[in-house]
Amino acid sequence: MCSRVPILTRPAQRTFFSTLMPESIHSDQLILSVATTGASGSIFLKQLLLTCEHDSRISTLNFIPSDNALRVMAEELGLTGRSNLLEQLLGTKSSKINLQSNADIGANVASGSYPTSAMIVIPCSMGTLAKIANGLATHLIERAADVCLKEKRPLVLCVRETPLNKIHIRNMYRAADAGATIFPLIPAFYNRPDSIEDIARQFACRVLAHVGLEQPDAYHWKK
Repeated sequence: MCSRVPILTRPAQRTFFSTLMPESIHSDQLILSVATTGASGSIFLKQLLLTCEHDSRISTLNFIPSDNALRVMAEELGLTGRSNLLEQLLGTKSSKINLQSNADIGANVASGSYPTSAMIVIPCSMGTLAKIANGLATHLIERAADVCLKEKRPLVLCVRETPLNKIHIRNMYRAADAGATIFPLIPAFYNRPDSIEDIARQFACRVLAHVGLEQPDAYHWKK
């Protein structure tokens, strides 16, 4: 028999995913896909990856940067070149994060038979949003997102643009209507963060909580 894919979901969403989730999910089964595209906000990606690296519930994280994202990361984080990209982002070698080429349309995450638990695109540019919303899977990021939609797996798009035109808004509606979560890259300030890293980490915690990976040190209002 084929094993069912472990789907990450918040308790409030359990009814929606109840037909898809196995009776139990073991920590060594969680496989996350994270993509980043050519929109500003690379520090949010960095904090998400750092948090995932230290989360023992995640066994594998497939990381897909677009070419435009690499340029943005160079500008905003001071990264130099494509070599040792993960070490530059994390400050050390990763034990679970696999770097994948956006041009590799035949990678594992391009197939619905590969047990991805959820996918996060952070930041998500309007160009990537448009491709996902309209089913244009020309590169691995859009294909992996398309797979999550067709397999009814959580897909979180941390969109980053302002102001929004009508095309952007229509594409957000289309993506949401297809099953994605539109999670605008808007940080919180009610926790009175001390640094930009604190701001980015709190946002990363909110995104991970949305796919069922609550972080113990995340700030919760009036908790």
